[in-house]
Amino acid sequence: MRGKTFGGVPRDHWQRVNERLDPETDFREIYRNAVAHEFPWDMNQALSFALFRTYAVPGIGALLDATGQFTGAVQKRYDDTALLLEVPAEKGFEDPEARAAIRRINQMHRAYDIPDHEMRYVLSTFVVVPKRWLDAYGKRPFTETELRASVNYYRALGKHVGIPGIPETYDAFAHLMDSYERAHFAYDEGSRRVADSTLGLMLTWYPKVAGPAVETFSRALMDQPLREALGYAAPPPRVEKIVRGALRARGRVLRVFPARMSVQGVADLRWVRSYPDGHDVTQLGTFPVPGVAGCPVRHDTADTA
Repeated sequence: MRGKTFGGVPRDHWQRVNERLDPETDFREIYRNAVAHEFPWDMNQALSFALFRTYAVPGIGALLDATGQFTGAVQKRYDDTALLLEVPAEKGFEDPEARAAIRRINQMHRAYDIPDHEMRYVLSTFVVVPKRWLDAYGKRPFTETELRASVNYYRALGKHVGIPGIPETYDAFAHLMDSYERAHFAYDEGSRRVADSTLGLMLTWYPKVAGPAVETFSRALMDQPLREALGYAAPPPRVEKIVRGALRARGRVLRVFPARMSVQGVADLRWVRSYPDGHDVTQLGTFPVPGVAGCPVRHDTADTA
């Protein structure tokens, strides 16, 4: 289909645009083109499933459960995460609003004792999961230019949030993610509560009658190690085959669609619902409770961390 046009715009418009850019210096622009124009739905789905992978690490899932943010205020926490992460990609790391968004991310993380290895793992999921999703279900995979731009974008983001020892290549990110999951994936009650709450939120994005199908659809897209770590049962093999086949068919159909020229941002998603009248980046996320000193995690016993 390369070179075919629709209304004068080539279907591979964004691929052509990105290939003219340098992934070592223009990585933010390339990544933004991929997220906002070429693969908006796919990238959103992939990053949502990347979140589920982080829950399957007990150190991460248990902390998120202890804060109560992903169980008691899951819609707001989901929206805030997406909105904060979008700003640097949309405006660049030196933009004042992007700097404010990164400052908010750092303030929230530094309120907790989060080890560097968990931060590196979370960063690796943002690089690896979208690439594998597009390989399996996208209308096309990332080009080498786009993949390198994604690596460089998240390396820059990682440096801005103070993560040491960031991998330099996609292969190194993939090795980090895979080896970390083999070592750390395990069942945890808190992780399961966070996963259930997030999945419950996703069910509200669709008509209530579709809830059981959406829940099965989501489990069918999880690999077996992830399902086992979260305590989810595998759907019947036939159902998993149908679900994955339907997504691959969608990708093939999209190859004949025109290039998306309008931007699709987080605020345009119908399931982002916390701020119908707009938002202030400096007020997104969580803040320490006034008059309460120390770590803002609710502790049930002296041994809970």
